[in-house]
Amino acid sequence: MNIKPVILGNGFIGQRLGKELSCPISTRPISSFEDVKSVIEEHRSNVLINCIGFVGKNSVDECEGNRSKTLFANTYIPILLAEVAFRYNVKLVHLSSGCIYHYDYDNDSPISETEIPNFFNLYYSRTKIYSEAMLKTLNDLANILILRIRIPLDDRPHQKNLLTKLIKYQKALNIANSITYIPDFIKAVKHLLAINATGIFNTVNDGVLQYSRLLDIYKHYVSDFNYSIIDYKTLGLVRTNLILSVNKLKASGFSIRNINNVCEECIINYLEHEKCLAQAGA
Repeated sequence: MNIKPVILGNGFIGQRLGKELSCPISTRPISSFEDVKSVIEEHRSNVLINCIGFVGKNSVDECEGNRSKTLFANTYIPILLAEVAFRYNVKLVHLSSGCIYHYDYDNDSPISETEIPNFFNLYYSRTKIYSEAMLKTLNDLANILILRIRIPLDDRPHQKNLLTKLIKYQKALNIANSITYIPDFIKAVKHLLAINATGIFNTVNDGVLQYSRLLDIYKHYVSDFNYSIIDYKTLGLVRTNLILSVNKLKASGFSIRNINNVCEECIINYLEHEKCLAQAGA
């Protein structure tokens, strides 16, 4: 398959994918079948990578107060894209979320792609579950790949980057989570496109991350940095913390690194990017 992707949505991950895949990013507003058709024709694409979504500017709690926008971006648009992918025989890669399950750390095993999503406590999660359910039913008819991302960690500064958030707030939750390290996620996307994979994949790193480990390494390089540990149960916020299985991703032939083995690389690169940005702005 001669891959000619186009990115839909120019947010945090959309911009990163566009650069790393050397493909165009469409900023055309999508609200109809004709809008999507025009994007395909303009870029002569055979792969649509959907990075459109609404998660709130600062937190998913904003989705509760803007349900119309959340439903439109996270559910309606993916279904519309799937219909176009089916009619025009193009591949759809949809960026979903792993924040769609309840999880019991004492009794549950890492969650596989076959388990039915059950976390409806947040409207954001509900809209992601809705779109996944619809795309899954169309998967036998159309070439659809669904990638579940969780708590993106990147090696360059950005307000949506977990590391940037932790440094800003100087606080870390005391619970381990599955994490998507963006440089490894990009490699996974390239791999899954190359083998023309379809269906749902948990695209997180192997293992789990305690945020304190990441910040301890950061403190090693930035000695005057300090942070505190917070018991997540005292926050009073509706959130899902969980561990996803990467067995299916591994079985596809992709070697995914343990999240704990990328932390130092992440911070070294992050500080270098931060330094370059400071020099550019000087």
